[in-house]
Amino acid sequence: MNIGPYSVEDYMHLVKSFHGNIAPGIIIGGFMVDLAVKSLPEGILFDAVCETSACLPDAVQLLTPCTIGNGCLKVVEFGRYALCLYDKYQGHGIRVLVDTEKLEQWPEIKTWFLKLKPIKEQDSKILRDGIINAGLDILSIQYVKVKNMLIGKTGNGAIALCPECNEAYPIKDGHVCLSCQGNNPYYRDSQAQNDMPSLNIFTIVKS
Repeated sequence: MNIGPYSVEDYMHLVKSFHGNIAPGIIIGGFMVDLAVKSLPEGILFDAVCETSACLPDAVQLLTPCTIGNGCLKVVEFGRYALCLYDKYQGHGIRVLVDTEKLEQWPEIKTWFLKLKPIKEQDSKILRDGIINAGLDILSIQYVKVKNMLIGKTGNGAIALCPECNEAYPIKDGHVCLSCQGNNPYYRDSQAQNDMPSLNIFTIVKS
């Protein structure tokens, strides 16, 4: 049994090095991506959409050329464990989902997937073995066409310097950058360096 071009064992090693741990979701995600790729017409250039940010995008990035960085993988946070690979020019694609009806045959996977009991009470090895044994049997596919807003790449457009922070930002975001509009994920803290004594500050010098 393979997951994409990899044996299951090789895929597990790849997952651990990239994702940090062999999470059940990224194992299922591997089978989902594999099914989607095999269901597309051969030779098609495709983009990807993940309907959750949990685990699934990493499976797409491991097994396809689509990454968040190159803009070919988009994450729409619906909280659904599903993905779609689609023709990047026409939008026709294959949506793959975990079929909850099919989980009836796999109680250990169902318990984990639907969070029917705390993860610490579940046997991770039995769960992992169950997912590998189930493979594609717990998945279903749908033939879809993505909306135009997801077809093709959309650049940031013109760039300006924010009049408040003086950093470059896409001018389409407004008269100041999104951070200065109140969306900054950080607090400025003058005590930060004192609070992190192990922080090393490097000066870059031109040779």
